[in-house]
Amino acid sequence: MDGIQLWQRYQEWLYYHQELSLFLDVSRMQFDQSFVNSMQPKFDKAFGQMAALEAGSIANPDENRMVGHYWLRDPDLAPQPEIKQRIVQTLEAIEDFTAKIHSGVIHPPNAPKFTDVLSIGIGGSALGPMFVAEALAPDFPPLAIHFIDNTDPAGIDRILHRLQDRLSTTLVLVISKSGGTPDTRNGMVEVQHAFAQAHLHFPAHAVAITGIDSKLDQQAKSEGWVTTFPMEDWVGGRTSEMSAVGLLPAALQGIAIREMLDGAKLMDTATRIPDIKTNPAALMAMSWYYAGNGKGEKDMVVLPYKDSLLLFSRYLQQLIMESLGKEKDLDGNTVHQGIAVYGNKGSTDQHAFVQQLREGVPNFFATFIEVLEDRTGPSPEVETGVTTGDYLCGFLLGTRQALYEKGRDSITVTIPQVNPRTVGALIALYERVVGLYAGLININAYHQPGVEAGKKAAASILELQKRLIEVLQAEAAPLSLEALASKVGALEQVETVYQILRHQAANQRGVVLQGNLGKPATVLASFKADS
Repeated sequence: MDGIQLWQRYQEWLYYHQELSLFLDVSRMQFDQSFVNSMQPKFDKAFGQMAALEAGSIANPDENRMVGHYWLRDPDLAPQPEIKQRIVQTLEAIEDFTAKIHSGVIHPPNAPKFTDVLSIGIGGSALGPMFVAEALAPDFPPLAIHFIDNTDPAGIDRILHRLQDRLSTTLVLVISKSGGTPDTRNGMVEVQHAFAQAHLHFPAHAVAITGIDSKLDQQAKSEGWVTTFPMEDWVGGRTSEMSAVGLLPAALQGIAIREMLDGAKLMDTATRIPDIKTNPAALMAMSWYYAGNGKGEKDMVVLPYKDSLLLFSRYLQQLIMESLGKEKDLDGNTVHQGIAVYGNKGSTDQHAFVQQLREGVPNFFATFIEVLEDRTGPSPEVETGVTTGDYLCGFLLGTRQALYEKGRDSITVTIPQVNPRTVGALIALYERVVGLYAGLININAYHQPGVEAGKKAAASILELQKRLIEVLQAEAAPLSLEALASKVGALEQVETVYQILRHQAANQRGVVLQGNLGKPATVLASFKADS
């Protein structure tokens, strides 16, 4: 296409949301009108599925659950009055609790106010709050936030070391719907240990965000934690940012959570319109389908041109890949669906992987996230008539053009500035795109059997570890790896036996390995309690 034709196509396919001042440009996706027409029956079905979802249909049959994150920003849509009441009450409780924390009405035992928040969670219980904190927290928040989002001992140590002088004024949020998620439980136990070592009473610092009457809920109430907030069973982890999971840590940092909810609500309204061309989520879902032939054949590269949106691509990885990465479709057919998501921030990517994007394997489509406002206040000129923000804009537009010239598709989302309303709108936009795209490819976006399989596999490894240690403790002489594996009934897992023992030995857990570790067949294992 020449420049005039591109300009006409840009105008034809440009979407603009006036209240949010948000633009969506899919003109650099190379679909034609016949492709759009062919997608109409699929969209008719997907729109119907989304309407049923919001009306309260069972969307997660594995757990017999509704999926209602949309109700969080518009409680009037809730299918039952008691659900609406709980949403309203939880939001009011978050605001009341936050006000009391900020004012010092609720304070640690030996200080007038809390100074820090330590949030313990994993997956959706961490990625959303981390993204929002990076995007929206003020430079000097009323409480600084820190995250434990992994069961990595060194990572936990790093966070606790940074907090050591302020542990006595740290509020701890423990976030787990079931209360039994091992990663979160491990982080909580580590933090409890740190509080005990510092002679601090952990319950006086602890808040649980969890399912009603879950194991964690019961623990928090029996031990007298500061308070608890509910995680509803109809809110999935990756869509939980607008629940207490995301709103409480955001509010504690001084972020305007009502504005986030307002932005999400506005976007929800826009993405309910059952018309492809006037619905931004439908336009984006159609573009995803076109790019990957409805089979995820191309990766999605997310490029936010703003430092504060650094974690957006990481947040989207879980939302998109956990929702769409499915082996079976709704009819039980093996389809191996999904879209791989990765990203970096602009213009950092100019010096990283744009070379490959432009000239390497064409196995991707790009999504540019543009922010019109450079900064609050004027910018100095770095050249005559040119600011740093002009350069950033130039890099974005130039990269978009360079990719198009090489036949690489791209989508551009433009927001006026990074603020609570636009961040809420972005979250809602992508949540709806995921739901619509799932309808187009006939899969369930709201369950995650692969994640559960991984948890079960990890549990089996830990059970094997327990049996290995018991056998070694009972043996007087060192054993070869194969002999040990045979004794525990795991001869087909001798490689795993070796890897478990190597980890135990490296951490002075009593396991002693003799021989050449690079030649596992020579290794003998034994146990010494005082090693």
